[in-house]
Amino acid sequence: MQDDRFKILKSMKNIAVIGFSPDASKDSFKVGNFLINRGYNVFAVYPRSFKIANKQSVKNINDISASIDTAVVFRKSEALNEVFDEIMQKGVKNLWLQLGIKNDEIAKKARENGLNFTQDACVMIELLNKDK
Repeated sequence: MQDDRFKILKSMKNIAVIGFSPDASKDSFKVGNFLINRGYNVFAVYPRSFKIANKQSVKNINDISASIDTAVVFRKSEALNEVFDEIMQKGVKNLWLQLGIKNDEIAKKARENGLNFTQDACVMIELLNKDK
């Protein structure tokens, strides 16, 4: 299946990190902060409320008032149907499932709905490799 990671990397600006944990030991925290430090406009989507980079986290991507072009997902594969429905409601065009997250049903839905899609890849690693 085609992978759109390079299209996504070139076009992402407003990013919802779904599953952005406030725990500094978690990969989602590290990647989310990396994106913030790179200058991306990052929104944390997490069940518990916390503040990151002077922004309050939200429980659902649809609670973000800004338009979002990219969703970077740190959720278990079983939760992806719900996440997919939410990002479709928001009008997101790029869906990135982080390293270790793979779901061929979601990949098929993403293609059918015209999204740029990648799975089982780390956005931080890809950006660092792009810099080399």
